[in-house]
Amino acid sequence: MATFEDKFRQSMSSRVALLNRITHYIVNRKGKQMRPMFVFLVAKLISNGIINERTYRGAAVIELIHTATLVHDDVVDDSNKRRGFFSINALWKNKIAVLVGDYLLSKGLLLSIDNNDFDLLKIISVAVREMSEGELLQMEKARRLDITEEVYYEIIRQKTATLIAACCAMGACSVAPEDTTLIEKMRLFGECVGMAFQIKDDLFDYTEEAIGKPTGIDIKEQKMTLPLIYVLNTVKEKDRHWLINSIKNHNTDKKRVKEVIAFVKAHGGIERTQEKMRAYQRKALAILDDFPTSPFKKALLQIVDYVIERTT
Repeated sequence: MATFEDKFRQSMSSRVALLNRITHYIVNRKGKQMRPMFVFLVAKLISNGIINERTYRGAAVIELIHTATLVHDDVVDDSNKRRGFFSINALWKNKIAVLVGDYLLSKGLLLSIDNNDFDLLKIISVAVREMSEGELLQMEKARRLDITEEVYYEIIRQKTATLIAACCAMGACSVAPEDTTLIEKMRLFGECVGMAFQIKDDLFDYTEEAIGKPTGIDIKEQKMTLPLIYVLNTVKEKDRHWLINSIKNHNTDKKRVKEVIAFVKAHGGIERTQEKMRAYQRKALAILDDFPTSPFKKALLQIVDYVIERTT
């Protein structure tokens, strides 16, 4: 990871002082860095601990693209904070933030093109397309509040799981480019982990744990999450009407939001969601069963457990 950080910093460099100042700010406020970790651990899992320059480039491309999407997301959401720090748009305004996001995106694409990593470029390009589609699908459905569980899974697969899937496919492809079956297998592993990760996020809206995200925030933002979708689709019409009315017209009323949370809990929304999350976890663990014991497999098993057990 230390070597990767140096390479990642270099991959962002520019001749424009303002850009360097902003990218320096970004690098020094990194998050959990789960995505590059997935690239390295999957590559090591299938190559007995050996990684190469392609693996480093793959991890850097993923992180560049991911960072670009976060910078753009903060502009779209008009968000002033990211991981407890001021966002790029809060410090340098929207215009610069959008351009910085574009710059990072192009740096990621060029890093692959300049090194003829066209197989890696295809993996990340598919992920970027799906992330955009997922966001727009969610916006389209949120207006009508008519999301089924199937549509919800498609939204989170595209919005969240596709990038973790790309990390795992990237790791496999960097060391075994010819083995398309293995690359697809690791992509599916990443997708299952990503699905479980997002479902866990949805559960935070209904817990009192200190996670840096206030309880009920998804309801206030009219975001349709799995506990709510399940209950909406299983209760009587009268209760359904009350829930929809609460989310559409009373989502800023703290008392009403608490009532919605209590209603969802009382009607099995949490249990159903936990059950689905653990099903994706089991799918991911089953894929790892096919690999011999190694420190890399152990680390991946720990990450899968962390996704389910985390409190932030």
